Amino acid sequence: MNVGSSWKYDDLQFHGVSLSGIRTSIIMPELHIAFDTAQGFPYLIPMKKFFISHGHLDHAAGIPYIISQKNLFRMPVAEYYMPASLVEPLTQIMRLWEKIEKHEYHFKFIGVGQEEIEINPGYVVRAFPTYHRVDSFGYTLFQRTRKLSAHLVGAPREQIIKARNQGEAIDEIQDKPIVSFTGDTKIEFLKGPDWILNSKVLFLESTYLDDKKTIMQAREWGHTHLDEIIPHLDEIKAEKIVLIHLSSRYSLEQARQIVEQKVPKKHQDRIFIFPGR
Repeated sequence: MNVGSSWKYDDLQFHGVSLSGIRTSIIMPELHIAFDTAQGFPYLIPMKKFFISHGHLDHAAGIPYIISQKNLFRMPVAEYYMPASLVEPLTQIMRLWEKIEKHEYHFKFIGVGQEEIEINPGYVVRAFPTYHRVDSFGYTLFQRTRKLSAHLVGAPREQIIKARNQGEAIDEIQDKPIVSFTGDTKIEFLKGPDWILNSKVLFLESTYLDDKKTIMQAREWGHTHLDEIIPHLDEIKAEKIVLIHLSSRYSLEQARQIVEQKVPKKHQDRIFIFPGR
């Protein structure tokens, strides 16, 4: 079964689905990471690290299925990063499934905080708080590069080796925000770290697009309305703003028409509706 759609920007590749109240899960296959799990589709099974925004079923129901499939195929245990309040209840759910299936599962549920999570030597992920009806986080993927410290640039090789052998830090680390994923949230997430607005690609919830629902109705359920996003487009520096979690009230074509009508022309090249539903 082929579920989801793919999208590429520069050298970044994405695959997944996102439809409000139904399913949300987007992966970066080359890095083997996933943002949310939806109901646990086959394309998620090879992923190694899962970043769960919150515990609602349309975002997290797939966790037990993915764990069972990885066990079935004897794949390494994946890591699931999530709000700390989810760790205990999800662990209880897995223990109940063990009783149902009479089988022991191995998994790693990790509550997120201020720490950074290494994907590989070139990439790390950091969590940031979001504002939904339940505990929630967004996640940013950073590309990490190392450069020789400024005071050693041009120094003889012997001096650099000596400095390293003496325990001196000879490298400067530079982190560039590449991808941010908000999950479900109210617009207040924009008050978070600057790196969110400066990400190369920002996956941003926009559940409602027009007067089918008002801004206040969106906020009551912990969601964001397109009419709240538009005033902030100048401050959002992302090269691409990818709208996700659109209501099923809109077909993809209707959504594109509304966005084209509402978004100022100077920003229209930056706004993209994720095609996977």
